[in-house]
Amino acid sequence: MDQAESLRNIIKKQNMESAKRTARVITVTSGKGGVGKSSITLNLAIQLSRMGHRVIVLDADFGLANIEIMLGIRPRYNLSDLMFHGKVMRDIISYGPEGVGFISGGSGIQEMVNLTRDQVYQLIQKMEELDRLADIILIDTGAGVGDSVLEFVAASEEVILVATPEPTSITDAYALLKMLNKNTSFHRGKTEVKMIANQTRNSREADALFNKMGEVINKFLNIEVEYLGGIPYDNNMPRAIMKQEPISIAAPASQASRSLAQITGKLDSRESNGRGFGIMQLFTSVIRMRFHKN
Repeated sequence: MDQAESLRNIIKKQNMESAKRTARVITVTSGKGGVGKSSITLNLAIQLSRMGHRVIVLDADFGLANIEIMLGIRPRYNLSDLMFHGKVMRDIISYGPEGVGFISGGSGIQEMVNLTRDQVYQLIQKMEELDRLADIILIDTGAGVGDSVLEFVAASEEVILVATPEPTSITDAYALLKMLNKNTSFHRGKTEVKMIANQTRNSREADALFNKMGEVINKFLNIEVEYLGGIPYDNNMPRAIMKQEPISIAAPASQASRSLAQITGKLDSRESNGRGFGIMQLFTSVIRMRFHKN
């Protein structure tokens, strides 16, 4: 029995054991670094928490630690400790402002390909616990179009693409969707793609950015992209980052904070595909993709 077949059997067994409560999972990504993706992820989490949701952010960028730096938190354990060092889910969750939970992916994101059958089973069981601990899980992917980014995006039911008016950001965001479109694990009917225009001068520039990208995406990729809104460039943002405070807390009345609140309201008012996908099934899909490649 190969690894892929073992994984299928594990999933079947898990699904038969109990009906599971699952969290809403939203993956936030971008075509390149420096577009404010991690900051947007963190501030969306805070805004959603204020609306009464239990929110956990998973930092899936194994190379950098942007979220923990922005929060001023140094987690004691990460995903690798969950997988290999006997820790349970509650051990690796740190809590920051507004009660937002945070999990550092650490090296665990890369190491998933090396899991044994028993380790896969244990990881899936532990991810089931995360589905019970959160109402909404935000995944902050690494920047760019690397394999780990595409795996999380292709496995997700709900994706937020962050882009800025900078030409390289537009080009790289399109490149990410183009590679996603070629990924055999990506299914248009399963994944909702939404877009946020960040660091724009005004709402007109934000709308123009979406219209420009949307037209090309619809024409050449046949992927439907929903517009969530724009976030203007705000001098309060770099100040908040320097203070290691999310702008939603450091400057709640700022233009950027108000825009983030409006975007979060749109997210909260709409159901995702609503099939109870959950973080356990997302990780299962990512692991399956890695097994098929190796």
